[in-house]
Amino acid sequence: MHTLLITGPGGAGRTTVAAATALAAARDGRRVLLLSGDPGDPLAALVGAPVGESAEVVPGLRAVPVAGGFRVARVDSGEEFREEFVALQERGSALLGMLGARPLGAEELTELPGAEQFALLRALRRAAAAPATDLVVVDLPPLHQAVATLALPAQLRRYLARLLPAERQAARALRPVLAQLAGVPMPAQWLYEAAARWDEELAAVQAVVGADTTRVRLVAEPGPAAHAALRAGVLGLALHELGVADLVANRLVPRDCADPWAKSVAAQQLAFLEDWGQDVTTLELPHLGRDPQGPGDLAELTGPDTGPTLTPGSPGRRRPWPVEDRLAEDGVLVWAVRLPHARKSDLDLIRRGDELLLTAGPYRRIVPLPSALRRCTVSGAALADDVLRIRFTPDPGLWPRTS
Repeated sequence: MHTLLITGPGGAGRTTVAAATALAAARDGRRVLLLSGDPGDPLAALVGAPVGESAEVVPGLRAVPVAGGFRVARVDSGEEFREEFVALQERGSALLGMLGARPLGAEELTELPGAEQFALLRALRRAAAAPATDLVVVDLPPLHQAVATLALPAQLRRYLARLLPAERQAARALRPVLAQLAGVPMPAQWLYEAAARWDEELAAVQAVVGADTTRVRLVAEPGPAAHAALRAGVLGLALHELGVADLVANRLVPRDCADPWAKSVAAQQLAFLEDWGQDVTTLELPHLGRDPQGPGDLAELTGPDTGPTLTPGSPGRRRPWPVEDRLAEDGVLVWAVRLPHARKSDLDLIRRGDELLLTAGPYRRIVPLPSALRRCTVSGAALADDVLRIRFTPDPGLWPRTS
């Protein structure tokens, strides 16, 4: 099972490329599930009417077959929010009753900002467990929002661990006594149980996002604005150690156009491809002269004359950030953090205990230090060739002495 996450700057044609990718993979003989959380349902105009009945793929996720030979699953974030909120109220009903609160009915609830991200992540976890599926293609939100969404599980798990630390074990032991004294179940019970359930689900989503079989496909309409957005997005993905499989350059103008304006656009697009082609595999899709509509246009985009196939290959194994041993030469250990397209002005780092707060452009990540580096102090950092090399000097009071 492979997972391909498709995102890019807003308006670049992410949904079109996601549908075209699913069609190309299905034609290649793969069993494909296309997952979309877009509330406007733009997929309907691309994939056409269903050719079969909606069926449950896994508990909580339904999909319909379409003419291209793959299945489409749409995420209803509003329904997910209502179900989760009502279930949370039921688990805390004793506390709510003690406070005199009136529970809200499902028909009264309107989803809150951020519900879409949670619903999409939950659907991604379910889709990754779908039987009889070789490839899950996910139509993600625009690039900046997609990076934040993919980073969410790890961030929330860290918050839960800090806000509900080890002393919750003592609270669990005291709960029956306190419940008898108060006459009602203690709030801690459902709170800790809910937190444990959330952590388990977040861990499952994090495992899918960080798996070696998961990759990101970027989509962009070549141009200066796309370059700036891609640079920031690629930097954010790298900060969270998410691998980019390739870049789809969408809506390319023919290079042999006689029209002067089209010629200048084609030249600009070619320069974009030459620039980005040095760092990532680029795939080209032509401009059809219209917005793609229906399976016929998808088939034209994925035909034999459109350039490299959109069928994703094997993602390969992701390389972790290595720790280089330079103790013998320089008396330091070096942590090599790969951050493509980074600039010195983008970067900042702060050591806090056994963690490092890394900032790269608009993105921030708190990462635990490898065990060897926890016994060292940060003695410097330098950016060269898209790699941030952070130097650590062993702390004499903590580092083992050699005889």
